[in-house]
This record gives sequence, C-alpha cells and structure tokens, in this order.
Amino acid sequence: MFSPPAPAAGDGPVCSRKGCRNGAEWQLLWNNPRIHTPERRKAWASCPDHVAWFEEYLRDRGLWRQTLPLTADRPLETR
Repeated sequence: MFSPPAPAAGDGPVCSRKGCRNGAEWQLLWNNPRIHTPERRKAWASCPDHVAWFEEYLRDRGLWRQTLPLTADRPLETR
C-alpha cells in the first residue's frame, strides 16, 4: 500500500481529514452557532479529494458557512 510522504515543515497547510497528508487547496469556514458568535469563523483545510466530504459533513450539522480557495493571497483564515 502506497502512503505519500508527510509534507516537510513549511510546505504549507495539509488536509484536515483524518489520515490525509495531501496539501490543502481549499478552506472550509464554519462556526457552531451554539458556542460561537455569528462573526466567528473556524477553518478546516482540505485537499481536492476531501472538500466535498467536509462540505457535506458541515452542511448536515448546520455549521458550514463558506468554502474558499486556499491561495497565497487568501491564506487559511483563523478568526
């Protein structure tokens, strides 16, 4: 079974999906309205293979707010 090497330090964010070590290309912004203020955003990083999984997971729970590309001019949000 092939397992890609873990990204070296400084290579950028990796996918937040458990067990995935692929480079992140998307950020999924979410908040839990029961514990976060409306303007607060948490972020999960995602590779292209898992972005749909994250969106479905967050939408099913009423937590999803926005999916944005993860680019140099739009780094992973941490508000």
